[in-house]
Amino acid sequence: MSDEAELAVAYTRARPRLVRVAYAVTGSVAEAEDVVSDCWLRLVAAHAADPVQDVESWATVTVARRALDTLRSARVRRETYVGSWLPEPWVESPGPADRVTLDDQVSFALLVVLERLSPAERTAWVLHDLFGMEFPEVARVVGRSSAAVRQLAARARKHVTDGTPRVRVDHATHEAVVAAFKLAATRGDLPALMSVLDPDVTLTSDGGGQVAAIRHPMHGAEQVARFMIIGIGLLADAGHDATIELVNGRPGLVITGAGKYDSVISLTVDNGVVSRVDVVRAPDKLAITRRLRAWRSP
Repeated sequence: MSDEAELAVAYTRARPRLVRVAYAVTGSVAEAEDVVSDCWLRLVAAHAADPVQDVESWATVTVARRALDTLRSARVRRETYVGSWLPEPWVESPGPADRVTLDDQVSFALLVVLERLSPAERTAWVLHDLFGMEFPEVARVVGRSSAAVRQLAARARKHVTDGTPRVRVDHATHEAVVAAFKLAATRGDLPALMSVLDPDVTLTSDGGGQVAAIRHPMHGAEQVARFMIIGIGLLADAGHDATIELVNGRPGLVITGAGKYDSVISLTVDNGVVSRVDVVRAPDKLAITRRLRAWRSP
C-alpha cells in the first residue's frame, strides 16, 4: 500500500465484515461502530511504522481484540443494569439497498444466547464458527493457546445449539408468522395471537430503567398474548404505528410514534410459531439504532 488513500480503500472494503465481527462480539451497535473507527486510527499508525500488506486480516484481529476488551468492560456495567439487558437491535427496511453490513447470520436470538457465555467463550465461537477464523488466529485475539480456544468454542457451541432453533426457518415463513402476530395483536384477537405463539413462549423486555418494561421474563402463550395486546393497543391509541421491518436480518416489528422509535420487537420463530419475544424499549439503544440506520440508508 503506497499511501493512506489506498489504505482507506482497502479498509472501506473490509469494513462491513469488521462491523459484523465487533457487533457479534459486543452485542452493541454503538460499541461496534466505535471499535471499528478506533481500528482505523490504529491501522494508520501501524501502517506508517511498518506497511500492512493484508488490511482485512490485520484489521479483523485488531477489531476482535478491541471488541473483546469492550465486552469485558461492559459485563461489569451490565451487572447493575435495571431489569433485563438485551442487545441493541439492528433495524433495516426490507430491501437490499439498506442491507449494508448485516444479514440474518447474526440474529437477535443468537445474540441473546451469546450473552450467557463468558467473554472468551463468546469471542472464540464468534470468530471461529461464525466468521471462519482459524484457531491459531483466534488464540492471538483471546490470549489463550489454540487448544484452549478450541475448548472455549466447543463449550460455546453447545450453549448456542441448546439455545437457538434447530431448524432454520425460511424468510417467507418467518415473515408470514410475524404478519399474523402483528394482525392479531393490533386487532386484539387473543385466540389468533395465541395460535401463533409456542405454549412455552418467553417474553423479555428491556427498558433500561428509563421507560416502562417488565423486570423479569414472562412465560406462557396466554400471558404473553394478553401483555402484547394491551401494550400494542395502548400504543395504537396514542397514535403509534407498528411496521414489519428487518431486525437483525429477520422480520420483526418496529413501533414508532412522533418520529421516534418506541419499541423494536424481535420475534424468534421455531417450528412455525413464535418461541421468543424480545422487546427493546431502552431509549439509548433505540436512539443509536435510529441514527445508524439513517446513516446507512442511501
